Amino acid sequence: MTPFEKIINFSTAHRITTHIIFWVFIFILFFSTNTSSNPEELSVDLLYTLYYELFSIVGAYFLSYRILPRLMTVQKYNWVWGELILGSYFISVIARTVMVYGVEPIIRKPPFDQEPITEILTDIPTLFAAYFLHILSLSIFFIFIKLMKDQYITQKRSLLLEKQKAETELKILKAQLNPHFLFNTLNNIYSLSIVNSPITSKSIAVLSEILDCILYRCNSTYVPVSQEITLIENYISLEKLRYDERLSVVFNHEIDKNGLIAPLILLSLVENAFKHGAGEDVGTSPKIEIDLRLVNDNFEFTIRNTINKIEFEAETGKIGLNNIIRQLDKIYPENYTFNVIKTDEDFTAQLKINLASQHNLA
Repeated sequence: MTPFEKIINFSTAHRITTHIIFWVFIFILFFSTNTSSNPEELSVDLLYTLYYELFSIVGAYFLSYRILPRLMTVQKYNWVWGELILGSYFISVIARTVMVYGVEPIIRKPPFDQEPITEILTDIPTLFAAYFLHILSLSIFFIFIKLMKDQYITQKRSLLLEKQKAETELKILKAQLNPHFLFNTLNNIYSLSIVNSPITSKSIAVLSEILDCILYRCNSTYVPVSQEITLIENYISLEKLRYDERLSVVFNHEIDKNGLIAPLILLSLVENAFKHGAGEDVGTSPKIEIDLRLVNDNFEFTIRNTINKIEFEAETGKIGLNNIIRQLDKIYPENYTFNVIKTDEDFTAQLKINLASQHNLA
């Protein structure tokens, strides 16, 4: 946390204390710069500083908390400008009255002339030049700091809301992804149970491990790559239980360290490959080849599957791939490439991610 952020947080938590500290600082600053070298005039300088700071406080809070917020929100600006003019006039009148009938009798030796109330009320040029501008000059620093603080808080709140919105969208995308996978997997187990296959119980055990990972270990933004490798291996073993030797699956993986990656994206690609490479096969020997590499924070994932051209081209739902791209856009903006290559015989998806980019976001 920067010193500026610490000051903002302190002022938000201790507003009255912060305001007192600010005006004491302003008093010391102006008193030290406007004090004459004559010790006999020290009390006069002190009284003048107190006088001008008092009305500067009135002017600052009038402008900051009454006028400016309404100028930013109210549509009837004429009323606000009218209130600004009238308010400034009355503050200046009161300030001049206090000066003439309160301060001057203390610091001046009689006899001396005093302006009558009628002259104070009607001498607009003097009220504006000698009082309003003087009061405003001391108030402007407070107004500037308050506007800067309000802008910072508004910007920080907007960033927080944007982050929460992005996290919510990611959760929605994952919620769309997981039921899609579960639906297909449960259908596979259902097919095994119909024929009383002896591998049904083993399928359920593997599915239990997969669900444990999805439900309890994939809730964070990033998970270890090794966890995703294990998840893919479990998924492959579950799918291979359904098929005989005609299905060929090759999974190669190489990592130089256990980095972090967004969860379930790789599983989505694998699930998509099985759906089109094996699930819709009509007699040929389906093949799925998976290569995963992580070297120096450069992550590469390539998956290739044979396809049934007729069935694949008839497929109109692209929820899986669209979700993957949307998740990548939110988690790795401008730090990934995702390409798909379709031929008459196979479909290849290649994902590359610069994992070093997420270190700055952690």
